[in-house]
Amino acid sequence: MIPFHARLFGAVVALTVATTAPALSQQLELKIMAPAAPGGGWDQTARAMQQALVAAKIARSVQVTNVAGAGGSVGIAQFVNGAKGDGNQMMVNGFVMVGALAMNKSPVTLEQVTPIARLTEEIQVIVVPANSPIKTAQDLAAAVKADIAKVTFAGGSAGGVDHVMAALFAGTIGADAKKINYIPFSGGGESLAAILGSKVTAGISGLSEYEGQIKSGKLRALGVTSEKRIAGVDIPTFKEQGIDLVLANWRSVVAPPGITPEQRKVLSEAVEKMVKSDAWKDILKQKGWDDAYLSGDAFADFLKKETTRVTDVLKSVGLIKS
Repeated sequence: MIPFHARLFGAVVALTVATTAPALSQQLELKIMAPAAPGGGWDQTARAMQQALVAAKIARSVQVTNVAGAGGSVGIAQFVNGAKGDGNQMMVNGFVMVGALAMNKSPVTLEQVTPIARLTEEIQVIVVPANSPIKTAQDLAAAVKADIAKVTFAGGSAGGVDHVMAALFAGTIGADAKKINYIPFSGGGESLAAILGSKVTAGISGLSEYEGQIKSGKLRALGVTSEKRIAGVDIPTFKEQGIDLVLANWRSVVAPPGITPEQRKVLSEAVEKMVKSDAWKDILKQKGWDDAYLSGDAFADFLKKETTRVTDVLKSVGLIKS
């Protein structure tokens, strides 16, 4: 006969095994790094994750830290070196980091992190002032072909998604992308003032940033970079205007190098539960972000291809010397 204490121990072990797996994520105490200053897109994404993970009871606690500098280059270096093997840490990143790492010739690259998932994306738009003689994307293409130096584009930081889009626009219509006249602005307010004041020919940004001015009639949208028309948005795509320009400013989350397959699985499952939660869906609506969830090997493959594409574009503009 099995002694009572042995039977009790066996029952406790069985109960522990049965209950640990589903409860594991609820014991998570996570740290999420936003490799940028508070208030920007990466910081907002990290804090949105914090809110959704806790609200949906996927994690017990989530701490957000900010490490700003050089388009995320400073943050990723600290993350790769300081969080190695830590299965409770993640870092938000995105399109802008791809270009920043290449331009800064960073010794730390995205190949060193553990991909978890792409989370959101934002479609880009090209706008002109309402009184501009340029009415369509083809009008802008004609102006660029006629004299590329006379067409000025306003957007965010050099090498960022707006700059890449200006280069892609020029390259797609057969102009010399190295000659584009791109003026980087540090903030959306400054670039908007330049566009509204007709100090530049056109402006490039995420659709949500200019949506208010487009609706009020102060700006004219020439085209959006989505594959197909966006429901409820009366703006033609570049593709339907004969310009093969498709681009999205995506944001994602990665884990440190050196974590185990089990640790990666726990983080991946936590993020998957998060993107399916009502808390996350509500945040997407509030922020105007599009759900672009992509995980596992598919996301890792996307990251490699996007790194190659962005690096090639930045080389074509002369921002990276071959």
